[in-house]
Amino acid sequence: MSNKQDHKRWRREFNENCLKRDHYECVFCGKKDHLNVHHITDRHEMPNGGYVMANGITVCEYHHVVCEDWHVAGVCENGYHPDDLYALIRSSYKIAYQASLNLK
Repeated sequence: MSNKQDHKRWRREFNENCLKRDHYECVFCGKKDHLNVHHITDRHEMPNGGYVMANGITVCEYHHVVCEDWHVAGVCENGYHPDDLYALIRSSYKIAYQASLNLK
């Protein structure tokens, strides 16, 4: 069973690693400020919170809201479905799920 310290470390590493992989810019528009790392599959639906690079994508505030539509309403604009987001980072739900299981 993981503890609160593990989750804090996983979250910090998740953010740092995704930002670095995505060159500290929004993958959609290239904006370099006010960035967020979006959980492609909601962290509540992944083991250990899904704090793995295979489940994160760097987006600006505007695109984060657009990406969140799927989590909130179950619908999204074309190109923002979780499968599309996974493709942008060469990942998949299966890869992200397995990586999340392996968090230690």
